[in-house]
Amino acid sequence: MKTEWDYTNLVNAYLKRPDYAQGAIDRMLSVAGIREGDAVCDVGAGTGNLTRMLAAKKLEVTAVEPNEAMRAAGIEKSRGFPGIRWVEGVGEHTGQAEESFRLVSFGSSFNVTERQQTLRETHRILARGGWFACMWNHRNLEDPVQSGIEKIIRTHLPDYAYGTRREDQTEVIRSSGLFTEIQYFSSEVNHTLKTGDIIEAWSSHATLKRQAKDQFDRILGEIEEYLRSFHADRLTVPYTTRVWMARASK
Repeated sequence: MKTEWDYTNLVNAYLKRPDYAQGAIDRMLSVAGIREGDAVCDVGAGTGNLTRMLAAKKLEVTAVEPNEAMRAAGIEKSRGFPGIRWVEGVGEHTGQAEESFRLVSFGSSFNVTERQQTLRETHRILARGGWFACMWNHRNLEDPVQSGIEKIIRTHLPDYAYGTRREDQTEVIRSSGLFTEIQYFSSEVNHTLKTGDIIEAWSSHATLKRQAKDQFDRILGEIEEYLRSFHADRLTVPYTTRVWMARASK
């Protein structure tokens, strides 16, 4: 199964991406009434960051990921979690049976799907009263270091846009007519990361790459030079994990 963008060359960078805020995950599971042993599905699982956080709660997790290289890396990194089953699929066509899961989650992946079709597929595989959840880790752009990076980007790309990953998902979910009890919450988390890993993460920033086109290498070089100017092996990056949830209306 193919997606619009090929993430094969981004596997190493994705393996170094920071986890979501634990507080956000705990609240999501509480809202959905998820208990140990429940079956959940993580769609667009990538290398498994959210998948492993769910499995750590002793849930039975089906990780759906279309990219073979991403899936292989996720399988390798999650070997210590016996409750994970990895399968090929996409948000629009998961290949899973009807009414199979108490929760279907999308960690930084809902935005790369055709969202209405994905919501219909999610509704199909959710058990009665089950929950949909989508989430993203957003850098705090008011942080001085992150503000400096934004200045570099917008010097070259004045109209740079983060697209659907920073949009309010409420109306998208509501307009499907398939979900009720739509809610939003967020949780803050600071990650102290190796400076080199932060730079590598920017090299995998698909949204920036698509908009920058032939300016991408130049922008990436300026971001690297800026981050190296702090002469620090590690830098603290503040994130907000933002979550939208809704209950299947069936």
